[in-house]
Amino acid sequence: MERVRCLIIGSGPAGYTAAIYTGRANISPVLYEGLQPGGQLTITTEVENFPGYPEGVTGPQLMDDMRNQALRFGADIRNGIVTKVDFTQHPLKVTVDDEQELLADTVIIATGASAKYLGLTDEKKYAGMGVSACATCDGFFYRNKTVAVVGGGDTACEEATYLAGLAKKVYLLVRKPYLRASKIMQDRVLGNEKIEVLFEHNAEGLYGDNGVEGVHLVKRLGQADETHYDLPIDGFFLAIGHKPNSEVFAPYVKTDEVGYIVTEAGTPRTNIEGVFAAGDVADPHYRQAITAAGSGCKAAIEVERYLSEKGL
Repeated sequence: MERVRCLIIGSGPAGYTAAIYTGRANISPVLYEGLQPGGQLTITTEVENFPGYPEGVTGPQLMDDMRNQALRFGADIRNGIVTKVDFTQHPLKVTVDDEQELLADTVIIATGASAKYLGLTDEKKYAGMGVSACATCDGFFYRNKTVAVVGGGDTACEEATYLAGLAKKVYLLVRKPYLRASKIMQDRVLGNEKIEVLFEHNAEGLYGDNGVEGVHLVKRLGQADETHYDLPIDGFFLAIGHKPNSEVFAPYVKTDEVGYIVTEAGTPRTNIEGVFAAGDVADPHYRQAITAAGSGCKAAIEVERYLSEKGL
């Protein structure tokens, strides 16, 4: 059975950065790309907030650059999905694609988190053309425009408030007749003259020729006074939460109630010795390419220290 010193699971900014650092430290990392090689950024058109790209860069190009940098330092990048792990013993045991088993002295989990979508076919149709699941990433493109945010929790209120600083008008589409968000976030939203909260509203679809031009809404779905109408908007932001891709590890690695991997404060260390978590799978707060990359660097440095302490 193959044994590796460092196994990196996931190929977003966290995984690739970890591969660059462990590669340069002569650890010969093996990285499995997972379901979505390049991670969430591969479905992002323009990235303007990653340092070092003054003119901006496309998501796929940025991930390609990181991948090539990792290859340059000797990372062994492979296709495959980790389907099972056994973290009860050392070396750690990992199964890829349900068939191939390998042993690893250390593991960096960088599997990311997937934005939750409503499940409308139009969400895919207009991906990168007016539909976004990240206001901090894409809000800049909607300066002085009209946008809608879907959701009623803290995330939705935060995104709506952030967008109100850029857009000329923000509609917050809330399914229920109330907001689930904390009192302070509710006050912020309700007190902002640029934000209009549409309670008891569901999005049924989107329309537009070369991108989103509006949303098909239904008000008070299933009630006697149910009404349907169209609302012209330029951008449609989903803020109904993220799902961390941590199920495979959950039997061993400690997670919070949503599924985010819990790490030791300020470090990428998990409750299992030799297992580290980096990027969005362990980050419910920031979810940016740059913070993911930074945590990938931390995880790699921890791996290096761990291996030298254990003499591996």
